[in-house]
Amino acid sequence: MKTAILLGATGLTGGILLQKLLNDARYEKIILFSRSSAAVKNRKVEEHLVDLFKLENQKDLFKADVVYCCIGTTKSKTPNEEVYKKIDYGIPVAAAKLARENGIEKFLVISALGADPKSKMFYNKTKGEMEQEVLAQRIPETYIFEPSLIAGDREETRTFENLAIYAMKVLNYALIGPLKKYRSIDPETIAEAMIKVANNGYVNKVIPSNEIQEIAAS
Repeated sequence: MKTAILLGATGLTGGILLQKLLNDARYEKIILFSRSSAAVKNRKVEEHLVDLFKLENQKDLFKADVVYCCIGTTKSKTPNEEVYKKIDYGIPVAAAKLARENGIEKFLVISALGADPKSKMFYNKTKGEMEQEVLAQRIPETYIFEPSLIAGDREETRTFENLAIYAMKVLNYALIGPLKKYRSIDPETIAEAMIKVANNGYVNKVIPSNEIQEIAAS
């Protein structure tokens, strides 16, 4: 029986992942670190409401077999670049460092397609720097998921993002061959792939969107 740590349980993909973990008999405890409650009542759940910008203070509680990090924001939701970087870079990196310090050997994190520490685009550069620093922790089984645009219903309204999701659904059929990785992807697919990789491993540490689709479908 396994214990999992989940960061980002109140988000779209994280919420779906939480439900899958709760329904998975291989996991006996799911430890949540969140700013606000996931509002899930289940005997498996151990929830800690903390300041995620000071995650390093939770070292004594940060103990499990695997860490799932689904933390992330968007430019529209977090326009301040300093705050954005504290979320998309700072929290995953802090979690990876705690995992290394506490001997957790599996760390899975959601990044984004196009992540590149040398990119001139702030979003891609931030994700790329996060990936670089997470891999530098040398956790034995580190897996970085790089989804394309995530399609799904969110509680908050994001007009531009909703339009982009609709457009991508139309374009998906035209994206074939090497372009398949640019197809939009459902959060359910990402969550399913993360659990399969955590339980079965994978040949690559960095997993692009088309491979996420294939893993989930296998």
